[in-house]
This record gives sequence, C-alpha cells and structure tokens, in this order.
Amino acid sequence: MVKLKNDFLKISNTKLKSRLIVGTGKYKNFKETAEAVKASGTDMVTVAVRRVNIIDKRKPMLTDYLNQKKIKLLPNTAGCYTSDEALRTLRLAREMGGWKLVKLEVLGDKKTLYPNMIETIFATKILVKEGFKVMVYCTDNPLLAKKLEDCGASAIMPLASPIGSGLGFQNTENISLIIKKAKVPVIVDAGIGTASDATIAMELGCDGVLINSAIANSKKPTLMARAFKDAVISGRNAFLAGRMKKNLLASPSSPIKGLI
Repeated sequence: MVKLKNDFLKISNTKLKSRLIVGTGKYKNFKETAEAVKASGTDMVTVAVRRVNIIDKRKPMLTDYLNQKKIKLLPNTAGCYTSDEALRTLRLAREMGGWKLVKLEVLGDKKTLYPNMIETIFATKILVKEGFKVMVYCTDNPLLAKKLEDCGASAIMPLASPIGSGLGFQNTENISLIIKKAKVPVIVDAGIGTASDATIAMELGCDGVLINSAIANSKKPTLMARAFKDAVISGRNAFLAGRMKKNLLASPSSPIKGLI
C-alpha cells in the first residue's frame, strides 16, 4: 500500500503523517491497545480523561505502553453530558499534561450518544477563548458543523452513525456538504464498522477518520487495525487520483478506430 509523501493531516499547529486516529477504549488491556495502535500506523490516539489512567503511577498506565515521542495523546471528554463537565475535564487535562489540542464531545443521552449541539457549541466558544485548539464531535448537520467552525473549532468531527453502532454511513450526502463548506479538517468520528467504511470516508474527501469500537471490538484487533491503516491510505489515494465519471451507458475500454 503506497502512501503519498508530504500528504500530512494538519490540525491547527499539529502535523500528522497518518490520517487515521485511534481510540484507546474498550480493549481487553493496555497491551492489546498498544499492539493495535502500532499496527494502525497512527500518530495520534484519543484518551478519555475521565476513564483512562494517565496520572496514577500506582496503577497500570496507558502511557507505559505507548511511545509518546511517536504517538500524540488527544484528551477527550467521553462520558460528559453537560458543558460544565466537559470544560472541567479539559481544564484538568491541561493542568495534568499541558495539552491544548483536545477533543470535545458533549453527549445528549445515554441511548443514542448523539451530541448535544447546544451544549457543544457553548463549550466550544469558551474553550477557544481559553486558548484550546478544539476538535469537536458533532452531528452530520452541515449548518451546525459550519457554526462550530465559525466559533473557532480546529477540526469538525461529524458522526457517520451512533457511537459504537458499527452501522457505517447513514448520510454521505450531509458529510459531503460539510466537507465542501469547511475550511478546517473534517474527520469522521463514530459509527464506522469496518475498513471499507473508512475508505468511503476518505473517498468522499474527509481529511481523516477516528476509529475505536471497530478495532477494539473485532475478533482480532491488531489485524483489524492494520486493515484500517491500508483502507485509509487507499481511500485517500483514490480521492487524490480523482474517480472516473459515472455514465448511464457503457463505454468500450478499447478504441474503436482501426478495427480489423
């Protein structure tokens, strides 16, 4: 699988070689997490500040299994249902590790895990004013996605379908509209179920994908992580190459002039 040189994903001042971001939740243990992360070829992993131990040295720590010189940690607000909870969590992350690039998600309810966009927009405005570089989990509503960008979001992260559902894309048209209007990276987050979904995202023109459940819940996480690595590269190459136009009628693959 060929990856184009100098085709970086740039989020604010952070430059990533891989367009695949990997979550660190739901694995059996940190060893399995580390193996999958390595196989994925990612430069960045998300860390749920409220759930993953990264500061208590008396207990197993995720950072003991990852090379932070190669892998950037992206603190996120998984499990937060109000803007107050999210703000408190990310301020704590900044105090703990000096992180400014963060992922914001403010959930609306426990069944769908859809983002509460009112609270999300409110929290985004505050975090930007406080100097954070915010990557924001959101619905696939193009108007609200643009509103987040206008509020100063560093990346827009629309869902493909509900978190952990594995349903894949439910509305590629809306994702395409978000991409066309956005001036910041668009990274699909949530609902992707298998490697082909990631290829679709990249062929649509997404700047990247974030994957957790599809890798962690697979029968062989390390192998699935490798599949996603190849799928993202393949989809990106196809997007840059430019697909052929669709036609209703057939078109011969060989020239008709000079027939014998």
